[in-house]
Amino acid sequence: MKIDEATLDRIADLARLDVSDPTARTALLTDMQGVFDFVEKLNAVDTSGVEPLIFMTEEHDVLRDDLALLEITKTDALKNAPVKDSDYFKVPRVVDKG
Repeated sequence: MKIDEATLDRIADLARLDVSDPTARTALLTDMQGVFDFVEKLNAVDTSGVEPLIFMTEEHDVLRDDLALLEITKTDALKNAPVKDSDYFKVPRVVDKG
């Protein structure tokens, strides 16, 4: 398929692209033609007898168990806090009053 100026204008309109610059227009036309040429090469490949690839591996849902573990105590976590108040980290206010 050959991409012409009218096709480029239609695609640019649909994608809301500004292709008024002649240099950018030429580059875009060349790039788009390269993509279409590559797809035509892929369409020419004989894929009869080839199963579609759905997953990259044969593994399914390889997940670890979701376990709640207490790996650090509250006291240990607060030891490195620059400012703290008994059980909490103190941080600057980020929401204005009002």
